[in-house]
This record gives sequence, structure tokens and C-alpha cells, in this order.
Amino acid sequence: MKKLRIFLANIGLRSPLYQLTTPPMGLLYLAAYVRERFPVEIRVVNQRMEGCSNAALAKMALDFEADVVGLGCITPSSQGMPIVARAIQAASPDTKIIIGGPHVSAFGPVVMEDIPADAAFIGEGEISLAMYLDALLGNGSLDAIPGLAWRNASGEITVNPGNVPIVEDLDSLPMPAYDLIDLPKYWHVQSIAPIPRRRYVSMVTSRGCPYGCMWCHNIFGRGFRAHSPERVVDEIRLYTERYHINDIEFLDDCFNLKRNRVIEVADLLRKKDIRIRIAFPNGVRADLLDEETMDALAESGMYFCSFALESASPRIQKLTHKNMNLEKFLHAVELAAAKRIFTNGFMMLGFPEETEDEMRATIYMATESRLHTASFYTVTPFPGTPLYDYALEHYPDKLTAVNYSNMDFCAMRANLSAVSDEKLYYYQRKANRTFFLKPDRLYRILRDYPQRSLLPLYLPIVADRMFKGLFP
Repeated sequence: MKKLRIFLANIGLRSPLYQLTTPPMGLLYLAAYVRERFPVEIRVVNQRMEGCSNAALAKMALDFEADVVGLGCITPSSQGMPIVARAIQAASPDTKIIIGGPHVSAFGPVVMEDIPADAAFIGEGEISLAMYLDALLGNGSLDAIPGLAWRNASGEITVNPGNVPIVEDLDSLPMPAYDLIDLPKYWHVQSIAPIPRRRYVSMVTSRGCPYGCMWCHNIFGRGFRAHSPERVVDEIRLYTERYHINDIEFLDDCFNLKRNRVIEVADLLRKKDIRIRIAFPNGVRADLLDEETMDALAESGMYFCSFALESASPRIQKLTHKNMNLEKFLHAVELAAAKRIFTNGFMMLGFPEETEDEMRATIYMATESRLHTASFYTVTPFPGTPLYDYALEHYPDKLTAVNYSNMDFCAMRANLSAVSDEKLYYYQRKANRTFFLKPDRLYRILRDYPQRSLLPLYLPIVADRMFKGLFP
């Protein structure tokens, strides 16, 4: 069997506005899955970590002499994907170019109209990619891969019928191919959690989320699939022994959906005497956290946790299908803060028909909560989400000004609310001002920040948010 050379890259230019860089988990899972099944040589590149240009990234793939180049990205970085693909195609027409990831899954086959890709993988990719490589090796046909979008010999785009195959038993997946990246490089840049310079790995222990929040993409489906507690703890042990890490950053969509699984993971960590620090920059559903679960997580090493409130308006909670129990949200934050866990909050302003009273309610709830820090984002309808469909039906004119391919998450400008643009952005400034200038908040940030010696690196972030609230 021919040995395939596969080049996998995450597209995303480094910029002053968007510096967060984490291990490319999707690519690491794909690489691990593929190399178990085929004789391959794989290179994985994270463009943001490399800090290279689009031309330089294309040259990396060409110098690698790849048979297959796989490109993925999030939508705000998608402007680079066609540039890289065209450069590779022009220099090496026989190289197969495949695309996937969040952006492709959100927009669907239409992205192939601007990108000279041979195939697009929409949704979960392990099984489909293995079938695709098998077909390239002469052991199948592309039209037999359910849900695959591909370009035939005439250049026409074909979308195969059927549902994209998914991995039902996540424990059957090999552990992510961390050996294919320079992991220590990630310890010196900002990850999703605002805790710089630490020896960590990212982990994804589940897929799928049953909640139907209308701003979210449904990439992994509504069915919840999860690694067993034994697999989670075995993976943590492997990383502590192989890479000598002391910190885990969980990136699940909803890590704590199954309460018993969370408690079993905690019990196993204790029984096996695995001492680790745990950060949840996202993926914890606040109103599912009770005292026993919080105790278990804290005893396991949780020191940082983000809680997504989004809105304090019951109407908006219902409209958006978030359906957060607001009292339980506040109780969960209180439980965490009482244990000196550093708490971060996510709020959004500018929901459909949102009023000034509703915005003020969100700002008040966030400010009076025990959150240490918070971000107040602008609601932005991304293609492929129910929110986008809602906006397209009710506010089509407000979508024309949004450039999805080149935007910063903190500077998005879309306004679906009942107030003017000027009023919306006034409330965002007010939110930062009232939240961060609450008398006891700065004290608690100074007291509870997880890395006191590195606090000078974090305080400018807090100061930036405070000053954004003070001035127009």
C-alpha cells in the first residue's frame, strides 16, 4: 500500500486583536485516527502558532510534497483558506486539497465555489476522512461516502446523500496526536483561559450538546457522546507522564451534562493520586452544577471556570433556547467563588428585539454576581445557525454589513436589538464600567488570580476593559 503524505493545517493569521492560540484538537484527532489505519506521514501546522503568512503556509505544504493537504479554520479566519488553496493548486495541480472544520461545517458545500478544493468534509471528520483516503488508494469510491461534498472530473460539485458518519463510541478513538506538534510552544502563549505560561494540554472528552442555543453551530449533533471516566483519567495520566504537564484545559461543549460522569472522573483522579490543575474556559453548564459536583471538581483541581449567562432576560432565554435557570446560575457562581475558584462570565448584548431594560438587567445581574471577570459581546448571527435564519427572515438588511471572513470576536458589529447602534454600544461600555469598577471586584481579582506572579501580564486586560467602559 502506498504511503501517503498528509499535510493538515489550521488557517488563522496572528493579529493584535486575536492572539488566543490553543493546540489544534480537531487536526490532532484526525491525524491519530488516520495513522492507525493507513501507512502515512503526517505534518500538522497551526498557522497562528507559526506566525507565518498565507504564502509561507502554502510553501510548507509544497515543501512537504504532500499527496493530500487538509485545511480547516473558524469563520473569522476564513479569508486565508482560498488564498492558501489556490497557491497550492497552482504549484502542484495533482495534490488533493480537502477542507473542513467549523467554517466549512457552518457554510456547507457553497464554500467550494471560491476554494479550489477537491472535497469538503461537513461535520465530524474521522470516519469520512478514512473513507476518502481509502478511495484515493483505490479501495472505494468518493460517491459512497455519506454527506461528502466533492468535485468531479468535470469540476462540478456533488454532495452525496446520507448523514455524515460519526464515532458513536468515543473510547474507540486513539488519543490526540500531540507528538505531531511542539507542545511546549503553547505553554508560552495565551490559551483560551486567561492564564498565561503554564504547562498544560487541551482535552475534549465529549461531543454533542442537547441544548439548542440559537447562536450555536450544530457540528457534533444534539446527541451527547462522551469518553468514559476511565478513558478521561487514563488520558490525563498519559499526559502527566509523557509531557510532565500539571494543568488541563477542558474544551467540551458541555462537560458536566452527565453529573455522575463528572463525579466518577473526580473519584478516579483521587484514587489514582493524580494531582492536576483544571481550567474550564468554556463548556460548563452553570445550572447543572450542584454542591456535590462543585465539591468534586474543586477537589480534583479546578481553579478557573467560565460561566455563560448570555442574558438575564427570561424572554431572551426562552427565545434563544438557552433556557438557563438564572437562580441556579448565580448559585453556581457563588459556590465556585466561595472556593476561591477564579470565575469568568460570558454575556451578550444585542439579541433580537432586546430592550434597554433587558440590557440593564443583564449588566446588573453580572455586576452583582460573584464573577471575577466578564466579557460583554455583541450578538452576531453566523451562517448555519438558527439565529442567522431568524435574522435573515426578520432583519435581512442588518446582515449585509457583516464581513464574516475577517472579524475579531470582540469587535463584531451587528445589532438585532430594539435600540439604536449608538445605544447598544453605549450599554456595552456601561457594562464594562459598572462591572469592573465595582469596589470589591478588583480586590477579589488580585486575591484569587491563579498565578499571582504573572498577574502583571493579566492586569492590562482588565484595565483595557475598564477603560473601554470609561470612554466612548
